[in-house]
Amino acid sequence: MVEVEDVLSRLRRYPDVEAVNLYAVDAADRLLLDVAADSLAAAGDGRVAVIDDGYGALTLGAIAAYDLRGVRVHQDLLTGELALANNARLVGLSDRYATMELGERLLADVRVVLWRLPRALSGLAETADAIARYASPEVRVYAGGRDKYLTPAMNDVLAESFGSVQASRGRQKSRVLLAAEPKTAGDPQFPVRNQLDDQGLEVVAHGAAFSGSRLDIGTRFLLDYLRRMKPDARDAIDLGCGTGILAVALAKARPGIRITATDQSAAAVASTRATAEANAVAERITVLRDDAMSSTPDNSADLVLCNPPFHVGAAVHTGSAIKMFQQAGRVLRPGGELWTVYNSHLNYRGVMERMVGKTEVMGRNRKFTVTRSVRGLHTTPAVDRDAS
Repeated sequence: MVEVEDVLSRLRRYPDVEAVNLYAVDAADRLLLDVAADSLAAAGDGRVAVIDDGYGALTLGAIAAYDLRGVRVHQDLLTGELALANNARLVGLSDRYATMELGERLLADVRVVLWRLPRALSGLAETADAIARYASPEVRVYAGGRDKYLTPAMNDVLAESFGSVQASRGRQKSRVLLAAEPKTAGDPQFPVRNQLDDQGLEVVAHGAAFSGSRLDIGTRFLLDYLRRMKPDARDAIDLGCGTGILAVALAKARPGIRITATDQSAAAVASTRATAEANAVAERITVLRDDAMSSTPDNSADLVLCNPPFHVGAAVHTGSAIKMFQQAGRVLRPGGELWTVYNSHLNYRGVMERMVGKTEVMGRNRKFTVTRSVRGLHTTPAVDRDAS
């Protein structure tokens, strides 16, 4: 049998951003495994589901501790899914689990759920509803996270789907919420639909998608410049598409353009597909679940639109944004344009100059800056495919 501590000590975040202050396993993962120990020991094969496991600590830790097989796993973020696969190969446990979408196949007859709590209450609500709807009536849910990201509202959201919700004792600034007694499920409340009258489009959003069905203020500011973006562009990419608002708005404004919308979030990809369908432009938008355009060929796009994140998971960190800029420099054709909106204090302009090409500020308000970066005609952008 594989030793649990040996497994946890070998975990890596790769291909996600790696840095000295970013970890593949933390105190909340360890607490979840300890609090759920009795239930995991009694669960048996094929009765355990793991949701939003960061990089494999919960899945591989539970498998190693209790010799489990047939563990079902859903991770919203592709980087976490790929990291789990890499780590499972490293410790020889690849055949012990299967990756699935959130839904009945993931949860049918499951008796134990290990779950890293999301920060968005809407994501919490959609997942809690799915567990209550499809899992065994005897299911016990162990949902954990770091204290600084847990709120009383999370208990209230879980109580909408479960008759019993209790908190564990805290340890190392982490805590676990224990939910049981699933309630009879009514009609699904997700995805949510919202008509943006000022933009002339409808947004469809699953719970874990960034900004939900609303139009976030950064994206709204970038939309103001839509008609100024490379007029002769034939191939465009909405990088980090969220609910697909930028892709759909561009498709509606330019009937002749081909658009790829890409995001590493499964909820975002599902939301973008639904938003494109709702606005009758689905045939002109290709939607991909991908890590920062890693599968997109070099020199294949004329225009990239990006509202990058300013955090990696729960940590404030610019690594994800820089990775996106690097990939934009690789994917753009010479003369192609990257249009970006970002919080002004982050001052990304110099980074984009190095990664893409000449960058100029096109607009600025009290919070955000919009820039245009142009890929040089005779230059090779600075690209590090393994940047962290």
